[in-house]
Amino acid sequence: MADKKGKRRRPDPSSDDETHHPNKKVPKKDTIINKTLENLRSTTAAASSSKSLTLADLPISSTCREVRELDHESVQYEIELQMLKVIKSILDGDGFTFQVPSRAAANQLYIPELDRIVLKDKTSLRPYANVSTVRKATITARVLQLIHQLCLKDIHVTKRDLFYTDVKLFQDQNQSDSVLDDAACMVGCTRSSLNVIASEKGVVVGRLIFSDNGDMIDCTKMGMGGKAIPPNIHKVGDVQSDALFILLVEKDAAFIRLSEDRFYNRFPCIILTAKGQPDVATRLFLRKLKLELKLPVLALVDSDPYGLKILSVYGCGSKNMSYDSANLTTPDIKWLGIRPSDLDKYKIPEQCRLTMTDQDIKTGKEMLEEDFVKKNPKWVEELTLMVKTKQKAEIQALSAFGFQYLTQVYLPLKLQEQDWI
Repeated sequence: MADKKGKRRRPDPSSDDETHHPNKKVPKKDTIINKTLENLRSTTAAASSSKSLTLADLPISSTCREVRELDHESVQYEIELQMLKVIKSILDGDGFTFQVPSRAAANQLYIPELDRIVLKDKTSLRPYANVSTVRKATITARVLQLIHQLCLKDIHVTKRDLFYTDVKLFQDQNQSDSVLDDAACMVGCTRSSLNVIASEKGVVVGRLIFSDNGDMIDCTKMGMGGKAIPPNIHKVGDVQSDALFILLVEKDAAFIRLSEDRFYNRFPCIILTAKGQPDVATRLFLRKLKLELKLPVLALVDSDPYGLKILSVYGCGSKNMSYDSANLTTPDIKWLGIRPSDLDKYKIPEQCRLTMTDQDIKTGKEMLEEDFVKKNPKWVEELTLMVKTKQKAEIQALSAFGFQYLTQVYLPLKLQEQDWI
């Protein structure tokens, strides 16, 4: 509804036109809530100014493998070195064999001091003269050859492009994608150093200006859909923002609601989502924003084991890419919602709650055994409650109280009460 000046009036959360909500609390004025957020930003900035711990600073008994950013010439050199090792293996009478770092779960280690997963130094042999490994050895040689060509020509391709260079050999993109990660481990570089990028998936909107390949982007003028997060993080620069925090959202539906309601104008923030499972570009972009802007990161995910899994990938890293966790993880992400305790606290109707499947419960119990969950007692408390009640809920369950309840009541109350863990 517009007033005399033609401006859209913000609805009064205490009188929702769509549905009456039983939570009697009404958020305070935006200015008061923003004062709380300013204090959070100052605290985060002060903590970010101290030197971050690295693996080298810790007395770890296991030898761990970490990759680093390499330029094109260095990547080419390392690939040529790998092939020289293969030649030596042949001359020594051991045949055509690659020595590949193991990315198996048994070769991974959670470091509490760093709050992330790292890869230990165990390797395995991938011989050509073995029926069980001949195909993977061939794929490995082909992928290394393609990466060498990309670095030589200084061009980037998507993972899909890479797959289509030899469909009959790769057969399935998961095969070429997996060997691509093996190649990064073997070369000792980040996956982005290989000049192979993922297709655009994540989006960002809000109080952020940055340059993308020389073009300045204002994320307050990107419409409801937001700006696609650039797949090549090296092309992103000149990052500027007056935001008080970063809001990390699991799903596209919640992102669109926040974007359409221009939530970032009421509470100055940057909103981003990977639309589900985090991709490499979104993880790199979030880390860049956190480190350069020194802003707190608050996460809004579904109240189910997979929502917490997604949150943990951003914060602690994925087991699949543990070799690159130093470059892909964002420290100190706070879990804002939707949390299992919110279901009763905000009186989410029973018809909007979902019964957890046997697989959900199994996943929840497995997560309770993870070291990165055990480190945070409040995470353990919430996850235990979820498994005990066998109930889960999506962010969209809040729409039971009105489509704008998320932006008009739930999130303002959460921010007002500093209700994050």
